[in-house]
Amino acid sequence: MNKKETELKPEDFNTHIRPTWCLGCGNYGIWNAMKRALVTLGLKNHQVLAVYGIGCSGNGTNFTKTYAFHSLHGRSLPVATGAKLANHKLNVIVMAGDGDGAGIGGNHFMHTCRRNIDITFIMHDNRIYGLTTGQASPTSDQGFKSKSTPKGVLEEPVNPIALALSSGATFVARGFSGQVKHLSGLMVEAIKHNGFSFVDVLQPCVTFNKKNTYEWYRDRVYKLEDEPDYKSDDLMQAFEKSQQKDKIPIGIFYKIDKPTYEDGLKQIERKPLVDHVISDVDINKLLNEYF
Repeated sequence: MNKKETELKPEDFNTHIRPTWCLGCGNYGIWNAMKRALVTLGLKNHQVLAVYGIGCSGNGTNFTKTYAFHSLHGRSLPVATGAKLANHKLNVIVMAGDGDGAGIGGNHFMHTCRRNIDITFIMHDNRIYGLTTGQASPTSDQGFKSKSTPKGVLEEPVNPIALALSSGATFVARGFSGQVKHLSGLMVEAIKHNGFSFVDVLQPCVTFNKKNTYEWYRDRVYKLEDEPDYKSDDLMQAFEKSQQKDKIPIGIFYKIDKPTYEDGLKQIERKPLVDHVISDVDINKLLNEYF
């Protein structure tokens, strides 16, 4: 490792392309928090694969200098799972919105939680479809008026924290893109966690969501770590906090240690699949059995 490699700064994770997000978009806070987290962990550009979903957050593919994959809408978690199994030494981070993770990709979210595969999912939760100019999303508040719901949303919103807890995730946290330092700390802990880690990020959409603004969140968020009696290994306590609506807790809701999906795979016990020598493997017999 040369001297230059040991002195990476957040700016070293920038590409030559500047972000195209709206001025004041919550994505900037998430982007900066992630770059700080990677530096804190001492990770190099080539040690990280970021898998993006479709949406404003997905444009981060162009702005962040790591390995990257821009997946289909709702399919970011399966792509990340496949990449992790192919090279489990890689730090795999998923960046996707609430529409991607709690809507079209909701089924994948649930099953990735229960598998406890060692990847990190950062949900950009702006409670709206911003890239398509402002339709209600699965996490939009009941009664929220948008282009697609001019008289207000009828359904109860998806609760990503409660969904992750009930699906078996071993690390569940919530951050706020208006508190970058705190959010970056959550990302550090999430990436360090051995198993599936989920961070729901409250992210204002300054153009199409005029309700859940920075000021709206600042009036409501508080930190779980400031509560002396809160225990992050208590699942029932985490559930109770996930239901709170008058005030919004941020921080680590739940964290436990459990065997990961990879721990059960003998094929990668000694080394990653990508490092296996396959030149002497003949799959014709297998193909002939099916074709």
